[in-house]
Amino acid sequence: MPIRYLMAILAVCSIAFPVFAQAQLKLPETVKVNPAALNAEPICDPKISPSWRKAQVIEGVQIEASESCSPDNPYLIAAAVKGTNNISMATLMETGLSPDTIIKTDDIDGDGDPDRITIKLEVIELNGRTPDFEGVIPTYDIAPGIQPGAWVFAPKTSGMSTENFESIRANSLLRLPSPVIRVEVGDIVQIVLENTHYFPHTIHLHGVDHPFSHHEYNGGKYGNDGVPQTSEINLMPGERRVYEFQPRQAGTMFYHCHVQTHTHLAMGLGGMIIVEENRPNNWLQTLNVGAGHVRHPSVAVKEHFDQEYDLHYHAMDKELTSIIQKYNDPRLIARDMNRRYDLTDSTEDYYLLNGLSFPYTLRESIIAVEQDQKIKLRMLNSGGEFIAIHTHGHKATITHYDGIEQNPVAQITRDVFDMAPAQRLDLLLNTTDDGLHSYGPGAWLFHDHREKGITTDGMSEGGSMSMIAYKPYLDEIGLPKVAHGIDLSVYFNKEYYERRIPIWQDLDEEGSLGAPGVRTGMDSETQTTLLNLMSGFLFGILIYLIIAKRQHAKAAMTSIISKLKGSKGSKAND
Repeated sequence: MPIRYLMAILAVCSIAFPVFAQAQLKLPETVKVNPAALNAEPICDPKISPSWRKAQVIEGVQIEASESCSPDNPYLIAAAVKGTNNISMATLMETGLSPDTIIKTDDIDGDGDPDRITIKLEVIELNGRTPDFEGVIPTYDIAPGIQPGAWVFAPKTSGMSTENFESIRANSLLRLPSPVIRVEVGDIVQIVLENTHYFPHTIHLHGVDHPFSHHEYNGGKYGNDGVPQTSEINLMPGERRVYEFQPRQAGTMFYHCHVQTHTHLAMGLGGMIIVEENRPNNWLQTLNVGAGHVRHPSVAVKEHFDQEYDLHYHAMDKELTSIIQKYNDPRLIARDMNRRYDLTDSTEDYYLLNGLSFPYTLRESIIAVEQDQKIKLRMLNSGGEFIAIHTHGHKATITHYDGIEQNPVAQITRDVFDMAPAQRLDLLLNTTDDGLHSYGPGAWLFHDHREKGITTDGMSEGGSMSMIAYKPYLDEIGLPKVAHGIDLSVYFNKEYYERRIPIWQDLDEEGSLGAPGVRTGMDSETQTTLLNLMSGFLFGILIYLIIAKRQHAKAAMTSIISKLKGSKGSKAND
């Protein structure tokens, strides 16, 4: 090929390719993703009756109204107050509890309420693998489509672990977190742990006044502190054990499994124990399943507060929780949890408030208030890291640390509440609009101010955030009105947490920050491919020219060398 042709080709390519690439580059139109066309969920749980929100009396128990979108079962509240041994069969059948779950007897001090309390708990697995089909059972979603494996202490139930034969969803008693237990100073309390799980477990009464040894059962063979290394042997599958105590001090406490605590507690085996001050005729809501709004507060609480809420914060590691979704063999699960899983390399991926993550926290854990109220908040951090709960629009007062009341002159009022792992705080939330305790009515966020605490598996918005909402700012189903904010329904969609919905697509009419559609011109990948091809083509031609003309180059070089030698010979003769 003549050299002039090759040079012409090179010149044309060098000019034409950039022009061609520029002409083909055209940004695509924005395409909006319609969440409703994917897997949009009802904002409220459709399986929960709206009638449960009303104030009502069941079995003589006064149950306060709830603004929650998905409120607690009022029949369950009545059973927790009276005891399953003191209610009608009709009420018991509405709860799903076993007839011996909560036994209340013996008014020992003669003040009008029972003083001997027996509570039966089981160990339940949620979102674990089944050999029967691909998937997990019973399912429990902490957020749309998010199903980490979990273990919980659950009240002893009657019937199936699922809602019915056609459902794989866990029945409402089987959920995170483990239930709040409420007793009174002076009560003789027995917690009976029936180990229905495949691993050994115990219960440690963290912060609760209890004896080290418990001699009335098993001939004193077992201790009463729940610690296998010092107090007792592990409670093996199929066995039961009684933990007994008679508390002398009121306060917000903690109970959790103390077998392989670094994994068992992280999996969900922990809950709050609240010891109330002793008062006459003080029938307590012994179990608050799932925590949240206390709809039957104690006599002592009602003396000083208008409302009470239990707020249990927890965090879970996806690597740990997925282990029970890999195997059906307990030996393999034990191997991975006890010998292969390294807590020091772990990360927390799921941040929960009362067993749920945003937006499901809005279903149950909104603190619904009115102006000029005093509200008691009991908080527990059962996660593995410090948290920093920030209340928007309010500054609350810390009244108790770890169940111990602080001197009133030393009590701190602030808007960020640091909590170490296993720590408890009691807060006084005052809704007086004075610029200090409250800035006025609104739908005010409260959340963990570690920014990862407002994510779910790294996706925001998520995590343990909820709201302090004044009732005029709640709509008819108990959700915050969205006239001044983003439509909350977009979050009730599992595709959102699968990162399939552009989060800013509705900020303007043009959808300028939505998802790009199909590009009509050449995309960047194609441009790169063509550029690489062209570069290779040009490089190949260059190599060809060097090889094709090597003889000419060699002859020219030989001629030059000969002339140089001839010149040197002439000079030598001279």
